[in-house]
Amino acid sequence: MNKVRTMEEMPLSGFHFKMFSYAGGSAFLDGYIIGIIAVALSVIQSQFHMSLTVMGMLGMATLAGMFFGGIIGGYLTDLIGRKKMFLIDMIVMLVASVLQFFVNDPIQLIILRFIIGIAVGADYPIAGALMAEFSPKKNRGALLGAINGLWYVGYATSYLVGYFMLSIGDTSWRWMLLSTALPVLILLLARLNMPESPRWLANKGREKEANAIVQKIFGDNVVMSTEPTTKVKTTFLDIFRNGNGKWTIFVSVFWALQVIPTFGIGTYIPEILAQFGYADGRKEYLGAAIINMIYLVGLIPFIYLVEKWGRRPTLILPFLVSSIALFILGATSGMNVSFTFILVLFIIYGTFNNGMGMHEWIYPNELFPTHIRGTAVGFTTGVSRIASSIGTFFFPFIMTNYGVATTLYICGALFFIGFLVSVFMAPETKNMSLAESSSINKGTLGTESFGIRKNG
Repeated sequence: MNKVRTMEEMPLSGFHFKMFSYAGGSAFLDGYIIGIIAVALSVIQSQFHMSLTVMGMLGMATLAGMFFGGIIGGYLTDLIGRKKMFLIDMIVMLVASVLQFFVNDPIQLIILRFIIGIAVGADYPIAGALMAEFSPKKNRGALLGAINGLWYVGYATSYLVGYFMLSIGDTSWRWMLLSTALPVLILLLARLNMPESPRWLANKGREKEANAIVQKIFGDNVVMSTEPTTKVKTTFLDIFRNGNGKWTIFVSVFWALQVIPTFGIGTYIPEILAQFGYADGRKEYLGAAIINMIYLVGLIPFIYLVEKWGRRPTLILPFLVSSIALFILGATSGMNVSFTFILVLFIIYGTFNNGMGMHEWIYPNELFPTHIRGTAVGFTTGVSRIASSIGTFFFPFIMTNYGVATTLYICGALFFIGFLVSVFMAPETKNMSLAESSSINKGTLGTESFGIRKNG
């Protein structure tokens, strides 16, 4: 008789990488959508003559939308299912992306960017929950963390697309924003064939359906868990109860401290490079694309180290190194240093920033049980995005009125605060099952300990 194994004990397979592509598409789209507006803004500004306030609103609209999308979408993901929400938000994103081509004033574009943000925000909790719930426990951190790298792929791709589309002329910004529709459409069609999460189905009392999915994917001798099935009702306030409140605060705070500088610098990196003296109308966009592609390469060692060293050190060290890199950049901003020196510091900042950023996918999906996993990820995503939208809104004001040095000092200080928060609050979840990681400091395996028993 073959030994019965759980889903979390299964080795990596083609199925896991297929699920990774579905989930990673969320991060790619997030990066692409935020990046393409940064390039388009330079062309839009010359046509609409926008004030700094309107520019700030346009830059932050998507991030503000993600606040509402994360909170509402995450809760709905736990209520009606991962797959259904995965498709609904793609349809909304596709329609809004196409409509951007036809706008006649900045206000219309701000509204559409806000709607797109809602869809992107809703996609985050679905993607992370699905990847976590299907992943082997020995590879879960690497798979979840690697998703973050696709944000940089999307971001860098958007700058390359924008760089080449600038030659179109005055209407180039319309084509840039319309280009978002292509990856959205591809991802929508791909997701039609994905399975629903067996953990979510079992959590809703639909054991037979969950059992059928597990056995179809992994074989007759594979079960979801060895624990008895428990049906648990999803309640929004549970993310603050039963020991979950500590993790909601921790994830919200470290995530917000990471993304405020990241989105501010990322959205306005062409302007930052220009203030360092490297601007000729197009060079700064190509430089931004190159920097972000190198960031992606820098993620590779962290994908390995997050399983080798663990979660804590791969969050704490990157916060500290990124902080130091930005302080040095701020200190040398007025010294007419070489482009190579600036590029190296940005690469160090971006590489370690990517290392800490991967935990935005790991911690919230490991620390919360299935019945509120989407809700918790959605809430923490929402908090981080409203924080980053505020930072993005004020970023051009600070840089214009106080200079690039002060701006980079502020960003470095935020990262240092994140370093301190991580030292005192970050738990270690390496090699834990979801039942174990979602029960840290709770004294019980709680509601995550449900399973699928074979028929008969």
